[in-house]
Parts: sequence; structure tokens; C-alpha cells
Amino acid sequence: MQQKSADPAFCDLAILGGGLAGGLIALAFAARRPDLRVAIFERDQRLGGEHVWSFFASDLPEGGEALLDPIVVARWDDYEVRFPGTRRHLTTPYRSATGTKLDAAVRAALPADAIVTGFEVGHADATSVTLSDGRRFATGAVIDARGSRGLPHMAGGWQKFVGLSLRLASPHGLARPVVMDATVAQIDGYRFVYCLPFSDTEVFVEDTYYSDTSDLDLPALRTRIADYARAQGWQVESVAYEETGVLPVIAEGDFEAFWRAGSPLPRAGTRAALCHPLTSYSIPDATRFALYLTSLDNLSGSALLRTSHDRAAQHWRQGRFYRMLSRMLFGAAHGPDRWRMLARFYTLPEGLIERFYAGRSTPLDMARVLAGKPPVPVGAALASLTGRGRPLADLGAVS
Repeated sequence: MQQKSADPAFCDLAILGGGLAGGLIALAFAARRPDLRVAIFERDQRLGGEHVWSFFASDLPEGGEALLDPIVVARWDDYEVRFPGTRRHLTTPYRSATGTKLDAAVRAALPADAIVTGFEVGHADATSVTLSDGRRFATGAVIDARGSRGLPHMAGGWQKFVGLSLRLASPHGLARPVVMDATVAQIDGYRFVYCLPFSDTEVFVEDTYYSDTSDLDLPALRTRIADYARAQGWQVESVAYEETGVLPVIAEGDFEAFWRAGSPLPRAGTRAALCHPLTSYSIPDATRFALYLTSLDNLSGSALLRTSHDRAAQHWRQGRFYRMLSRMLFGAAHGPDRWRMLARFYTLPEGLIERFYAGRSTPLDMARVLAGKPPVPVGAALASLTGRGRPLADLGAVS
């Protein structure tokens, strides 16, 4: 690590990308390593973007609740899921954070001159960052958290969605989040609607698909959300904002080839494939990684590169079970029948479900998930696990 400098053009750690992963790293260092000068670089004018990230309270490691508290916009004590013919109420606390809150939290935690927005990074190496306008910043280390539109050398499917924050003319009547409502028509793979009641008359509604393709038909999904709201008896007065996303669902791949094909810098977030292989949840891994970085004594560029690779490789190894389930979901289940796998999963014990979302399933949990008659044809399930199932999408590019 270089000697700390008072020069605003120097920082001990430069974070490229002001999304979830980069923002949490900035917040973690501000709280736990205030002796270090950290700077964050984001090409958009605002950090965090137009995003809603949700997570279960049980997802977080020690120290995670305090780190995330400034960006949380809503908290609930429970949630529910709905499938054809059944629904279940679960008592795990649920939380939602937003890009708006992330932007405000990072600006409150870092000096104004340590937050650079509105410019692309033209070049970055282990000791410097140069912006598209020619400004150069010297740094002790750089970490690349700019996200990724695709995951080269990996295959699977896509979780894609459109979310609208709806303002209603009268109360919606939801007492808790509906994390999955799969009673809707099954189109383009496994489809469910996700509802977050932010107030009595404001609800975030997301139309989500586990699909074989990455294309997103925005007009069609907006219409389906309007149809869903109408079916609930909701009268929409206005749309506060819209969010879209196309996330990889990882079923298989070559991790080392993926790493070699990517940025030569230390990496975080989806650029390091640090997300849940099946759910695409990113907050648990982003939180764990941000907190871990603050515990390191050596933050030199070479040490950080080794650390980010080793943590990402460990995460890849630990995700083997979830990738296997992704292969079954996309390779063995016909699109309209994929909901059956999730419906069966939600009959399992609540503690098992919590550990699953946190990416910490025990061997007994894994056995319970796989026990009994599979909700997909046995032959198709075996074919998917041996590579003879339906071909999986190349996650290296998004159409």
C-alpha cells in the first residue's frame, strides 16, 4: 500500500463502478477503515441507478445489518409465496434497499471529492485511474466493480424482469411482500410476479421470467403488469419509476477461463461472478465481500488481485449444488412446467429455505431438496445432469 496522501487526486483504493458491489465496498471502508482514502468512479450521474434490491434478514453475515441499514428503504417481518392451488406465509424478515438510498449513503460517508460521477473510466491499472476527460488519479489499489453484461465461458439461462413502482388510487390490501406469485400465466419459461408494498397506496410490481433467452419485450411486460394490477382490483394513478434487468442464472462453466477472459484488475460483484447461481441474488455475496476486504492488512494491487480471485473461486466451488439445480431447471423442465420445481421447494422447512437463499445450504439441506419424486421427468433430470439435456444458453453475451 502506498503512503496515504492529502492530494485529492490520490486514493488508497479506487472503486470502479458505483452500483451495489462498489457502493457497499465504499460504505464498508468508510465505516471500518476511515484511515484510508477511498474513491469511487461511476459513469452515470448517480450512484446505485434505478434499482430495488431485496434480501432476507437471514442472508446477512455478522456486521451486514449495520452495513446495509443506511440503504434499506423498507422492512417487513414476513412474506408469502403463491403457486397454483396453494400459498404459504413464511416468517423470515424481508428487506428492500434502493439505488437512491445507496447514492445518499455513499455521499454521506465519503468526501465529495472522493465521488466522481458522469465520466467513463478510460484506462485503469494497478496504480492509476484515467477518466475519459483526461483526469488521472494515482491509487494504491484498484477494484473493478463495474458489473458485467455477460459471463464468458459460462452457460445457463436468464432471469429477466421489468418492475414498476405503482401509485394507486386506494389501498392495495397487501400485508406483506409477495416474493413469488406464480399463479399467473406461464409464459417464456418460469414466470412469477413479485410485489413489495412500500406504503398503503404504493406497490412495486415486478414481472419476472426464468427464460432461455435474454431478450426483453418491454411493452409486453408493461402490459402484463397493468393486467396484473387490474386483476387485483388496483386502480393505478401513476408509475413512479421503472426498473429492468437481465441477470445470468449460472448452470455450468469454466471458472478459470472466465477469470482469464475478464478484467486484469481485482474484481467484485457480477464481474467476479459473485452472485447466487440460481436466484441471482447479489446482496449476500456483495455484503460478505465488502466486509472481508476491510479486514485485509495488505491492500496492494497484487494482493487484492489474488484475494479477489481466490474468494471468487471459493464461491464458485461452493455453488456447485445450486448450479446443478439450475441445470435441472433449464435443461430438464419444459418452460411452462418449471414452476413445479419452485412450488415443491417452498413446501420444505423454513430454515432450509433461509439457508438456500443465503447460499449456505448444508449437506442435509441438499439431500432434502433432492429427496422424493422429482417435479420434472426423471429421464430429463438425469439427462440434464450428464450434459445430454436441452442445450443451455451461452451467458457470455446478452442479445
